[in-house]
Amino acid sequence: MNGARRGRIVRWIERGLVVLGASCLIWVGALAMQTVTYQAEQNARLARLGPSTFAADRALHAVVSRTDAALPIGRLEIPRIGLSAVVMEGDDEHTLKVAVGHLPDTPLPWQDGNAALAGHRDTFFRPIRRLQTGDEIRLVTPRGTFRYRATRQLVVEPDELWVLDPSPTAALTLITCYPFDFVGPAPRRFVVHAERMVETSEARALSEGPQEDGVR
Repeated sequence: MNGARRGRIVRWIERGLVVLGASCLIWVGALAMQTVTYQAEQNARLARLGPSTFAADRALHAVVSRTDAALPIGRLEIPRIGLSAVVMEGDDEHTLKVAVGHLPDTPLPWQDGNAALAGHRDTFFRPIRRLQTGDEIRLVTPRGTFRYRATRQLVVEPDELWVLDPSPTAALTLITCYPFDFVGPAPRRFVVHAERMVETSEARALSEGPQEDGVR
């Protein structure tokens, strides 16, 4: 192979890599824009489903209590680490691409028991690596704001489902993949447990509101 031919091959490889890199950037940018847009839309819907509207409308009360997949459950906020993300029902890949997901087989935030939320380590839940015991965690929902205090962090195997076991009091569990910097499907899970703090009177009144048939 002469030098000129070798040079042409190298240039074609370089151009191919440039095109590939540009395509990857466009794809990542499109996904990021989709997520930002989705979060903005659901935050707006959550604002319209405020506590006053929720308490006054029994039909809306029934719909939200059944966790209609089209309606936001609430917004997860952890002020110290700058995390704020809308929570939707479901733990499927589509949901976790654009939101934090509520595991359907666990209680809702306004119910007693261990409510569990999942998120991707490379998107919404990346900041929880910096979470510390004692940090405040908030769930802003149509039933009011529920506050929790982080009690422990641990790393478990994917089949260690005891972390989702029911709790005698209201609690919250956050789950994401681990290690955070692992390339590809991560082999373990990073788990944060939190206990609910004293509720506001507004949240307590709404959580004890009328129940409809089919309400979880």
